[in-house]
Amino acid sequence: MNERQALASFGALSQKTRLQIVRMLVVAGLDGLSAGAVAEKLEVSPSNLSFHLKELDRAGLIAQKRESRSIIYTADYEGLASLVRFLMEDCCAGHPEICAPAAEAAACCPPERAAITREVV
Repeated sequence: MNERQALASFGALSQKTRLQIVRMLVVAGLDGLSAGAVAEKLEVSPSNLSFHLKELDRAGLIAQKRESRSIIYTADYEGLASLVRFLMEDCCAGHPEICAPAAEAAACCPPERAAITREVV
């Protein structure tokens, strides 16, 4: 991840609804959630949700897959991991013990299945 990509990711996450969406999708895991389920849980309109999902997708923080007539959204774990790696790449000034807690937290529960590929709607 380069600085421009990191800025796009942070920009997307700097809005409350989008941060809530990403956190909700992280909790949902690789099974993900439909747009309708996300909208219902956050109590936002479908058009409002669509706007936020597009921003998160452009930033590389979520992925989507089609299941029958629904689109299922998931956290893009590789995109999120890249953002964490970007933050931590110059960490510690040669003292890895400083970053150990953050590194352990970032590796708390890697996805058990292969990453979901990003699809264009």
